[in-house]
Amino acid sequence: MTDTNITEIPFTQFNLDSRIIQGLDDTGFHFCTPIQAESIPIAITGQDVAGEAQTGTGKTAAFMVACFDYLLKHPAGEGKRLNQPRALILAPTRELAIQIHKDALNIGRHTGLKLGLAYGGTGYEIQRQEIRDGVDILIGTPGRIIDYFEQHVFDLKACQCVVLDEADRMFDLGFIKDIRYLLNRCPSPEKRLSLLFSATLSHRIGELAYDHMNEPMEVRIKAENKTADKVKQTVYYPANDEKVPLLLGLMKSLNPQRSIIFINTKRVAEELDAWLEGNGIKSALLSGDVPQAKRQTLLDKFEKGEFNVLVATDVAARGLHVPAISHVFNFDLPQSGEDYVHRVGRTARAGASGAAISFACEDYAHHLMDIEEYIGHRLHNEPVTAELLAEPKPRAKRERRKPKPGQRGGQNRSQSGNRNKSYSRS
Repeated sequence: MTDTNITEIPFTQFNLDSRIIQGLDDTGFHFCTPIQAESIPIAITGQDVAGEAQTGTGKTAAFMVACFDYLLKHPAGEGKRLNQPRALILAPTRELAIQIHKDALNIGRHTGLKLGLAYGGTGYEIQRQEIRDGVDILIGTPGRIIDYFEQHVFDLKACQCVVLDEADRMFDLGFIKDIRYLLNRCPSPEKRLSLLFSATLSHRIGELAYDHMNEPMEVRIKAENKTADKVKQTVYYPANDEKVPLLLGLMKSLNPQRSIIFINTKRVAEELDAWLEGNGIKSALLSGDVPQAKRQTLLDKFEKGEFNVLVATDVAARGLHVPAISHVFNFDLPQSGEDYVHRVGRTARAGASGAAISFACEDYAHHLMDIEEYIGHRLHNEPVTAELLAEPKPRAKRERRKPKPGQRGGQNRSQSGNRNKSYSRS
């Protein structure tokens, strides 16, 4: 965490278990971010918390510290069985669940509490057996956790702490019935600690808190802007056939350290990935149908610097935490202000600086007004000049996969007329 996003309040100021302080010290966390400074002292008293803060401001450490401390100071009841987790932490995406688990391992390394992880796409039997063997804290996505619950792999009767992370995204992805299903099978709200964190505490989240929490105290860390203060936000207005030359030109002139390029459709993402490869830019493609094991391998390689460009559809916009993302490119402008905020939130995390560059092209420029209204300010406009447009080399040849029966190949109807346009500029 950088100095721009932390307070002068040390974690040692709170009455935390010494084993947690040791883990925080090992991780390099000595002083709190604002959301941590305001939520942790409330939660460690046993009071439920509903917290609102921007992405990248330390919400994960806030609820993990509170959860660890609560479990260490409130021993499990007599008769607790091996397959009864003491805490349940729910996340909307696999990537976020994996990141929470990773952070929890670091912070809780001296606590002796055993962590379990459950998410779809891979490792079904391994995860199942780990939970059956007994975990203190179960972290995962709702679907896979309900699957194991209904098989009686575990039950929630001894659950002392429940955490909902990215609660707003739970609604967006249609998980709210699953969340209520699990919460209704935990001890009643007054018999557990409940923590809810979100980028926004909307009315619908308030209803969820009212139904399933014990008079939670709201903690709102308001930023002046919806996007991080240290993100330099720029918009260009290219024609459709200028988008690839402009991107290549910007990448050459800016030389981004590590960047994510967001695309609205899988088909265009595949095409752009081929253009990058053909022009000597090592990248990887992350979309919704990439198998989970491969997705995690790609993200690990991206974090280790084996390639510095990730082409992604919105499946990666939330829950993806990779340090030192210097640039986010909206090759396709997102279709809502909220999606824009979450894409841009991949850079300038924890007070660092970053850049977000958006292309308002012929197909998506009409979304810009809604985005600017949502974030509360205009994006800085830069002209598309001849000097910025690179001359692309041919894209890499890829074997075209035949669409499955009944599929149309994922083509966006609004882009169908541009399928055969050339990016060569003579």
